[in-house]
Amino acid sequence: MKSIASTPAAYFLENRTKEELIIKSGAKIQAWIDYDSAKNRLDVKLSLLSEKPRSSILSIDVNLSSILQDFMFVGFSASTGLLASSHYVLGWSFNMSGEAQSLSLSSLPSLPRPKQNHTVLILCVTFAVVVVIMLIVFISFYLVRKLKESDIIEASELEIGPHRFSYQELKKATMGFRDKELLGFGGFGRVYKGTLQGTNTQVAVKRISHESKQGLREFMSEIASIGRLRHRNLVRLLGWCRCRGDLLIVYDYMPNGSLDKYLFDEPKRVLGWDERFKIIKGVASGLLYLHEEWEQTVIHRDIKAGNVLLDSELNGRLSDFGLAKLYEHGTNPTTTRVVGTLGYLAPELTKTGKPTIATDVFAFGAVLLEVACGRRPIEPKALPEELILVDWVWERWQSGAALEVVDPKLNGDFDELEAIVVIKLGLMCSNDAPDARPTMRQVVRYLEGEVALPELVPSPGGYDSKKGHGSGGINTIRFEDFVHSYPNSPYLDVEDRDVDIEAGSTKHLDQPTAE
Repeated sequence: MKSIASTPAAYFLENRTKEELIIKSGAKIQAWIDYDSAKNRLDVKLSLLSEKPRSSILSIDVNLSSILQDFMFVGFSASTGLLASSHYVLGWSFNMSGEAQSLSLSSLPSLPRPKQNHTVLILCVTFAVVVVIMLIVFISFYLVRKLKESDIIEASELEIGPHRFSYQELKKATMGFRDKELLGFGGFGRVYKGTLQGTNTQVAVKRISHESKQGLREFMSEIASIGRLRHRNLVRLLGWCRCRGDLLIVYDYMPNGSLDKYLFDEPKRVLGWDERFKIIKGVASGLLYLHEEWEQTVIHRDIKAGNVLLDSELNGRLSDFGLAKLYEHGTNPTTTRVVGTLGYLAPELTKTGKPTIATDVFAFGAVLLEVACGRRPIEPKALPEELILVDWVWERWQSGAALEVVDPKLNGDFDELEAIVVIKLGLMCSNDAPDARPTMRQVVRYLEGEVALPELVPSPGGYDSKKGHGSGGINTIRFEDFVHSYPNSPYLDVEDRDVDIEAGSTKHLDQPTAE
């Protein structure tokens, strides 16, 4: 249907004043549509009153002869096209000739109540529900995260000596444990550099994940004891934090990293002999403190160059007590499960399965030879006769060419007498027979020059790499079967191939194990 004329809805009063009409107002509006076939005129009148206005709101000349038929139906519609209907026809009358019958407004039906638009309400309710659900999820996530980060304090932990840090304090110190602050990682976890707020103290934070609750309790017990260790040549344990499954341990930060970094792997700076000798004496002093001078005997069980850290003045400090065991003076340790790093393990461990202070001394002997020679205890890239460091050094000693094993990176700039002491002492500590090794108190006295070194006693069966190191009747580890050599992290045994030994058997471990 196409409109040929239109005008805004309005009506005229008696004084010819035009009044606008709003059809959607809900008021009852009458409309008169008259067609004069003689004049071909169509008139439209509107009014809010019952009386018909004199003036038309719309008049148009139009010939409807082609539209009006002799027989046809006439009707009215209140449709508004594609839009929702908002008009109602309450009544009508029609006449072919003359005026149509007037409508009685009072008898017309009332307008139906407008249907409520529930769409907006539904949208509002839906939006509100979604917002509430999101708030619940967010709050739940926040509470769970806070719960995970909350510190757990058990009654037994209140007696632990070292300072307890809050998780948030260590999280802020390490910038959220971000990778940029990572110093090293390994089987026990990751170590991050951190700065404690308020004091600006730089620390190393070891983050250890424990799957076993029993293992966690054992480690907490060790913290309670080892946390009281105080010696200038030990990396100090400053405190700890337990947060759900994580155990965080805070140590002094050692800016120069580990000793092995300066001995191997093309270091940027070569340690001079005086610096090496000072480091050796420092580590020996720290190990003496662990063995004899503290209230309990502490067996470190993982003495190696990678666990010797250097402070800002290049003083050697023994670190990483994750494998350490404590027992009372005058008693024997009961552990029969041995862990450590190949090249530093005393041969009697495979027979007895028990770490002792003598096994620590054996490992220290390997460190002495490492520092003097600038080589690892096992060097897979070396010639066959130089594969095992202690065997090669012993062969050179017997040949009267002991000084030939000194690290060539020193370019001959070293104290020969001190070098002889270190090499000889390294061989003494590496003796297969535990009773033939010196104690750490004797080692310190030898290094300080207080007493002269005794004659060097060969190991049972001698040092012979072809037979297996110290093979004279002792069930030893044949190092040729475990030739692996990797760089260490400054704070963790990251890549050294460790071996876990049950008494009488050996097996590889890719990660260190705490007992």
